[in-house]
This record gives sequence, C-alpha cells and structure tokens, in this order.
Amino acid sequence: MTEEELRRSPLDAAHRALGAKMVPFGGWDMPLSYTSGTLAEHKACRHGAVAFDVSHLGTVRVEGPGALDALQHALTNDLNKVVPGRAQYTHLLDPDDASVLDDIIVWWVADQAFDVMPNASNTSRVTSALAELAGGGESIDDVTATRAIIAVQGPDARARLKAVSPDAASIGRFRVGRFEWNGIECTVAGTGYTGEDGVECSIPAEHAPAFWDAVLAAGVEPAGLGARDTLRLEAALPLHGPELGPGITPLQAGLDWVVSWDKGDFRGREALAEEKASGIGRRLRALTTEGRRPPRADQAVLRGGEPVGAVTSGNFSPELGHGIALAFVPPDVGIGDELAIEVRGTPVPALVVKPPFTAKH
Repeated sequence: MTEEELRRSPLDAAHRALGAKMVPFGGWDMPLSYTSGTLAEHKACRHGAVAFDVSHLGTVRVEGPGALDALQHALTNDLNKVVPGRAQYTHLLDPDDASVLDDIIVWWVADQAFDVMPNASNTSRVTSALAELAGGGESIDDVTATRAIIAVQGPDARARLKAVSPDAASIGRFRVGRFEWNGIECTVAGTGYTGEDGVECSIPAEHAPAFWDAVLAAGVEPAGLGARDTLRLEAALPLHGPELGPGITPLQAGLDWVVSWDKGDFRGREALAEEKASGIGRRLRALTTEGRRPPRADQAVLRGGEPVGAVTSGNFSPELGHGIALAFVPPDVGIGDELAIEVRGTPVPALVVKPPFTAKH
C-alpha cells in the first residue's frame, strides 16, 4: 500500500504540526512517536497523562430491535452480563477452527444501539461477519470515517480532562455515556489499552482537531503507537496478530473468561468446544528476563535447552528495568517455571510470571 493509499486520521494535520513520526499501521498513516520519543511518552502515561489518536480502530454501528441478538450470535461474550451504558470485551471467531478473527470492545451506547470497535485492519471483516448473521431487525454500518477516537490515559488523565469536559472525565471504568462539548454531542467510554485508568472519546471528525488541541492545552501530552505498544505489553494485553489471530483460539491465549458457554450458540462455538474437550496444545504465558537486553518476537523459548515455543511480543520494560515477553509454550508450563529465551544465539534465563507485568488497576 502506497502512502497515497493509506487512510488518514481527522487529526493527521495536528500530528504533523507536532513533529510526529508517521508510519503505516493497519492501512492507516499514524503517529509512532512525537519529538519527546517513545520512552518519554511511555513514562508520561505511567506517571501523568497522555492522549493517543486511535482513530484507526473501527466503529461499526449496530442498531435496531435485532441488534442484541445479532451480536449475541456473532461474538463470544454475553452482552446480557452487562446493560446499556456499559462496555464489554469480546471475540469474533472463525467458525471452522475457532481462531480469533478479531478481539473487540463493544460500547452499548443506548437500548438498541451498539458501537462495535474492531482493530484497524479487521473492520471490513467484522462488518461482513455481522451482516451474515443479521436477522433483518437491525442496521449495520461502518461509521469509522465520521469520527475520531482520542484515548486519554494515565493516573492524571481524569483530572486533566476535567478541564475540557467534566462529564467525559467522570465516566466510570467500562461504562459508556454521552457528553456535550462546545455544543457537539460526543461519546465516551471508560476503556483503554495501557494498563492505566483513562477514557476513550469518540468525537465527530470535523470537531476532533479542536478537541485534541483542548486536551493538550489541559496538560495532556501526545503519545504515539510506539508507547501504546510498550504500555500494553507491560499490562500483558494481547495484540491481534502476534497473540490473537489465525490458528490462535481464546483458550490458547488464556482468555477463557471471554467465552460465555451458557448463553447459547455463537459463531465458532462448536470448534471451540471440540478444542476444550480435547485440550489445548499450547498456552500463552508471561515471561521476564534479567538485564536490559530485550526479548523479541519469534525468538525461541527453551526448556532444558530444547525449543518448546516462541516469543510473540517482547521488549524492555521501562517501568521494571528488564526484559518482558509473551510467548506460546506447552500447556504444562506453569507460573514459577524457569525457562530460557534464545536472544541472538544466547540462552537468557526467563521466569514464567503471573500477568500483568505491571498493574495498578
């Protein structure tokens, strides 16, 4: 995909004015970092407040009297566990092998209205899957282009956002609500992807640059996708691609809680039930290493000197001061087990730990 073919966020000009380093991501041209750099942006989120442009995430609006039933048949989690005004994490599975086609946050905006939030490159796939399962009593529309999503994250996020919108700042964790800013109706959810407290605001596209400027003027620092990735790894949150995707099921990823077996049929249920009955062949685990040399994706995980798995995501943890990694390993590997990661030809001792690596909430 050429630079001309990449989609651009409504905040594209604002990022460039701030000196952002722009990179292709999921079919979009998005900021990797700003002039302060990824490490400083990571630290700002852990100890202050940052704003991410996550407009590359999709928004598929599902509305109408059949909306709830359509989502219940399509997705693994049970929306009846929550109510309007709440958000829920869930999966869309491949019906043949139960691998995770996408991991999704659903914002239950109103009684018969849902904003389904896929990953960037999966929006059309999710829209098509929902349309296939539609019963005719709902509308399913990709409204990604009509809005920007600004995630304000960090321990000071709510205090600083309060100067822009007290209503947006006060939304509870995994709650969803409307707020008015400068006479414009917007949506907010108490969600994020950093391991910190914060919210994500959906702003009509034409008004998003002004809202972004107001958030930064309130003392919130801009942060790019580089910091978002190191933050989510410290929180041991899976990324679609390395930890979720073709051939990877929720059970292998250790996300059994995302599957509601007692709600009735859902896409991929039969294949997933077969795997549950026969047992998984691998399990995603969190590993730590000593020293500053970071583990990296695709490096071999060793047990007794023999390869038994591979790193999916690895990096140096700015908060902990040593290496951290997620890796698929045999299902009998447990917390506290000692393994090794082959880093540039050298086995580096690795300890299996309980995720997340860092946690405040």
